[in-house]
Amino acid sequence: MNYTNNIRTGENCVSESETSSNQSYPDDEDEQIEVEDLISGEKKDMLSSSQRNKLTKEGYKIVGSHSAVKLCRWTKSQVRGRGGCYKHTFYGINSYQCMEATPSLACANKCVFCWRHHKNPVGVKWRWNMDKAEIIVEEIIKKHKAMIKELKGIYGIIMERFEKAMNIKHCALSLVGEPIMYPEINKLIDELHKRNISTFLVTNAQFPQELENLNTVTQLYLSIDAPNKEALKNIDRPLFKDFWDRYIKCIKILKNRKERKVFRFTLVKEYNMMENEIDSYINLIQLGYPDFIEIKAVTYCGSSQGYQLTMQNIPWHEEVYQFAWNLINKKKALSHIYEISCEHKHSCSILITKKIFKINNKWNTWIDYEKFHQLVKNKENFNALDYSVETPHWAIYGSQESGFSPCEKRVYTKGKYKNKNQQS
Repeated sequence: MNYTNNIRTGENCVSESETSSNQSYPDDEDEQIEVEDLISGEKKDMLSSSQRNKLTKEGYKIVGSHSAVKLCRWTKSQVRGRGGCYKHTFYGINSYQCMEATPSLACANKCVFCWRHHKNPVGVKWRWNMDKAEIIVEEIIKKHKAMIKELKGIYGIIMERFEKAMNIKHCALSLVGEPIMYPEINKLIDELHKRNISTFLVTNAQFPQELENLNTVTQLYLSIDAPNKEALKNIDRPLFKDFWDRYIKCIKILKNRKERKVFRFTLVKEYNMMENEIDSYINLIQLGYPDFIEIKAVTYCGSSQGYQLTMQNIPWHEEVYQFAWNLINKKKALSHIYEISCEHKHSCSILITKKIFKINNKWNTWIDYEKFHQLVKNKENFNALDYSVETPHWAIYGSQESGFSPCEKRVYTKGKYKNKNQQS
């Protein structure tokens, strides 16, 4: 297979780690802080001054003592008319109106592929001072808008989009850390929904009780990083000893939730995309039967101490597609239920969707966000299909655009627009 025309791309890569072993332990400074906490019996702030400085250097705007917001590169890209992220292609989110944030910088895993390089804290339970949900929401919105204002002078900005970007419509609770660790996560979700801000929440499948108690979100993700216990230990480096049981419980809980549900696969060569692992992945899918399965190539984030991946671990788009095809076509039990619906070639992403979202031979993977908010406010009983709408032709797998909106202009090397007649 000829891969020469492919581009290895992904979402913007930023930070996380100071650990280089296969075990997921905090760095020496964090261990010292944790011991001091245990001795004193007093709750401390989540971030040490060193961690706060490192995260701030990487562009994070720290909110209170344990939350953060950061401007996604896709927000900057789409406000200039240069394309949106895969969530725009798959689900209709305007990237220039999307805010990426977290109410908990701490996580219970130290994933080898984490694009944050492990500069954030770790933990298996909340042991820190806690900020109020309404204050967090007010502050992340304030800081996000301040970052948007800074874009006003950049070259190529579309003023109409810049003005609309000040009206935040979406919040990706996936920036860094584990959002459902935060004890007031439900209040935070409610605060966002009150402001007509949709919620895409990603969890690492290590907190089953918190997942079961979670309020309805617009779209709920489980990170499915490995097909079996040993592989999960190697790739996620979890802190919980019963990490596999927690993983399986979360998958089962997801099945019975009413909102749109997603399995997110991050593919890493030599770690989690072996052909002999397909059957084990299929077993996990049959436990949870999510509405959507996102298959995405890991993003290479450069080198640092504790970040073990190289460019050799990054799959090509064709390899991502082949993995997705094998996943749903190896067994008829899945091929009767799922089909490849969309792609975003620019970030090496494929979307697999339940066939019930194909209505009158048209895919309905996009979201009617206003309808979702109305359903939530009215406390109606609804399901994933009730706020799904038709997907545009350019987002469908196999389209000429390969998931890149024709309303955008693709920019290639050194900011030069590629000739429209030249094959992408």
